[in-house]
Amino acid sequence: MANFTRIQVAEVMKQTGLVPLFYNGDLEISKAVVKAVYDGGARLLEFTARGDYAHEVFGELNKYVTKELPGMIMGVGSVTDAASASRFMALGANFIVTPVLREDIAIVCNRRKVMWSPGCGTLTEICRAEELGCEIVKLFPGGTYGADFVKAIKGPQPWTSIMPTGGVAPTQDNLEAWFNAGVTCVGMGSKLIAKQSDGTYDLDKIKAMTENALKIISSLK
Repeated sequence: MANFTRIQVAEVMKQTGLVPLFYNGDLEISKAVVKAVYDGGARLLEFTARGDYAHEVFGELNKYVTKELPGMIMGVGSVTDAASASRFMALGANFIVTPVLREDIAIVCNRRKVMWSPGCGTLTEICRAEELGCEIVKLFPGGTYGADFVKAIKGPQPWTSIMPTGGVAPTQDNLEAWFNAGVTCVGMGSKLIAKQSDGTYDLDKIKAMTENALKIISSLK
């Protein structure tokens, strides 16, 4: 069961402005990376469940986070059907993120009062997601649409909360463009949590980049 309400999750997304995205099939590596972004100030993480047995890794990772990293909100991304969403919610996912708009996922998440954020790419999809109770819409792939798309949406729909994912980088220029356009928060994956040439992660660098990204975002909000 989720430890945070959908409103609490949405508020933390709005307050911090950053949702790191990450997946690794190794539990110990995943623990280390989550702790690095946590130590850097992040209070949310989207575990992008893209590998075999991802639910097993997430279940153990979420137990670790609940015990060792107070206030850290764990969610699951790359969810493509209601059954998968239900499985991850049973493992304690506090929010569900999808690459596309799926009404079956909206139904099961709303039933459990768990926040869900669907990937949308048109105003029609965004409107439908909000009609289904979505608090923060995921703009995906964000880099394809860009900040001007966000500005265009916020004109007629200033109430819409948008989280671009894909094409977001932890730099002043990139973050400034997104937040000046009116995004609520950003999802950031490989540009924040990148593997080194030998396949390992530089945890100190991830922590520092998280700190810096949050500092930039705070100055823009």
